[in-house]
Amino acid sequence: MNTELKDKVALVTGGTRGIGYGIAHALLLEGARVFICGRQQDRLQLALTSLSASGRDSIDGISADVSRHQDCRKLVEAAVARFGRLDILVNNAGVGHVYKPIDQISPEVWDTTIGTNLSGTFYCCREVVPRMRKAGAGYIFNISSTASVVRFAGGSAYNASKAGVAGLTETLVKDVRYDGIRVSEIVIGSVATEDRGHEGWKLAIEDVIRILIDLYKLPPRAMVARVELLPSQAPPNR
Repeated sequence: MNTELKDKVALVTGGTRGIGYGIAHALLLEGARVFICGRQQDRLQLALTSLSASGRDSIDGISADVSRHQDCRKLVEAAVARFGRLDILVNNAGVGHVYKPIDQISPEVWDTTIGTNLSGTFYCCREVVPRMRKAGAGYIFNISSTASVVRFAGGSAYNASKAGVAGLTETLVKDVRYDGIRVSEIVIGSVATEDRGHEGWKLAIEDVIRILIDLYKLPPRAMVARVELLPSQAPPNR
């Protein structure tokens, strides 16, 4: 498998802002063709317009809610129809929730969190794997969280969703490793983004991007199934 990103086709879920947007932008700069999704059409259009400055004919996307299987199927089909194939899947779309005791978390919050973070990852992998298997190559990145390891009180829905992603990824590695498909779970700590604040102790989006691109460029004989990327300094007052 060629480990250069030029002319590769990548699908990035949740690519309209934050980490997903940063990954999409970086892949474009590496010469890849990128297809993104987001739930809000207006935000999607703004992202596509901005990203087109780095590759007008290399970026496209549709609005989609990854918690819905049919949306994930349409998303993968649209990406392949636009660019002809699919080499890379970045499962980045995710939601959090206000941390509360379990009896104060509504079933709707639980369903949305599990549906987006865990089921969405499963749905996209399910649709992509047969195509990559047929091609004999591919790379799936599942963006996860230290909540899969350090489970803070009040985060039952979010913690459960990320623990599920860890289990799904570990199993997927074993399911497809002999099909030429590499799989990595990138477990990240606190990252400075628009909606999470830009405190100096946090990781930068660029740190996550660097890990993803470096993993892809490893020789085909090598695969890192899981990597934990943590801030080098502890949060203040902790």
